[in-house]
Amino acid sequence: MFDLFGGKTKIPFSVDRTTPITAARYVVFDTELTGLDEKKDAIVSLGAVRMTGGTIHLGETFYRLVNPGKRIAASSIVIHEITPADVQEQPGIETALRDFLGFCGQSVLVGHFVSIDRGFLDRDMRQISGKPCALPVIDTFSIYTWLRHRLQNAEHFMAPETGVKLYDIAKCFSIAVEGGHNALQDAFITAQLLQRFLPLLGAAGVMDMADLLRIGTPFEGGDHHRPPAGEFSNF
Repeated sequence: MFDLFGGKTKIPFSVDRTTPITAARYVVFDTELTGLDEKKDAIVSLGAVRMTGGTIHLGETFYRLVNPGKRIAASSIVIHEITPADVQEQPGIETALRDFLGFCGQSVLVGHFVSIDRGFLDRDMRQISGKPCALPVIDTFSIYTWLRHRLQNAEHFMAPETGVKLYDIAKCFSIAVEGGHNALQDAFITAQLLQRFLPLLGAAGVMDMADLLRIGTPFEGGDHHRPPAGEFSNF
């Protein structure tokens, strides 16, 4: 373990891969961004919710607005509705990351098309500490793709694929999708997706974290569907 900021926030380098997927601790998260260019854009909000196995802990959530220290383009405000006035008095990314990592503890991070979010987290953490995020990360899109390939005759996979964005898949699993894009709201929708996926994974023989980390890696699936630069929503 290492001390990221020289304080109390510590991150494990690895996860116990023998832990059953139904007992593992997850933090399902999402970000809102000024854009998708990691060279010039920034995080403007972080939202997350804790899970243990398939249990979503509704009282254990995290949400922070972040002052990006740069202009927020109108084209991104249309997506996330976060204005310059909303973040003007908010802390910068270092404080937000310190709080977020404290919330995460030793959990496995989960997101949808999470390579996008992780790319920004890694960039900011390298700038602050010299190291990327060491927490293991899984992608609900990668899991969905794996399940769809193997369970084509299952109820939720029989219909033709209409889209791979978060809201498209959520609707296939009867998960309510309302309002605009908000990091905490979308983290909760992603958590519900993982909740639906866990029993399907178990039925398909995915029992422990070694298996889940292998099929859920964001660099085998979600990253190949990364939206082109200029599109601000991964939903």
